[in-house]
Amino acid sequence: MADRSIPQSNPQEQGPTPPFPAQEQAHPGREADMQPKPDFGEASYKGFNRLQGRVALITGGDSGIGRAVALAFAREGADIAISYLNEDDDARETERVVKAAGRRALLLPGDIAEEEHCKEIVRRTHGELGRLDILVNNAAYHDKAAGKF
Repeated sequence: MADRSIPQSNPQEQGPTPPFPAQEQAHPGREADMQPKPDFGEASYKGFNRLQGRVALITGGDSGIGRAVALAFAREGADIAISYLNEDDDARETERVVKAAGRRALLLPGDIAEEEHCKEIVRRTHGELGRLDILVNNAAYHDKAAGKF
C-alpha cells in the first residue's frame, strides 16, 4: 500500500512554464546559455543503487537528456563515460554531478560520426573504467531552420 504521509506533487506543475524567451544558438549549442536552465533531476532524483558496479557509456552525455541519464545512472551506482562533441563546459558540469553522486566520470570529446572515434571511446571506457555494461545512444543533431533532427 502506498505511504500516504508523503506529499505528492504533479511534476508538470513544477519549474518554469511557457512562454519561454526566444533563443537561438549556433550548433552545437551550450546548455549553460539556455534560459531557463533545463531541469536534469539534480534536486529531485534520488537513486537506489540498482546499477551498482556497472559502467555506462552515454553519447551526447554532456547536457539535456544525456546529462539527466548520466545523473540518474550515477545515482543508481554506475560509473559513467560521457561522450560529447566539443561542449567542454557542459561536459564538466555533467562530470561534476556524476562525481557528486560518488561515481567515476570519464569525459570523451569527439565526433561519433567518425568510426575510429567510436572504437576509441569504447576502448577507453573499457580500459579506464574496467568494463562496459550499458550503451545509451543519445547523441543527436537538431537544425530547426532546416527542419533536421
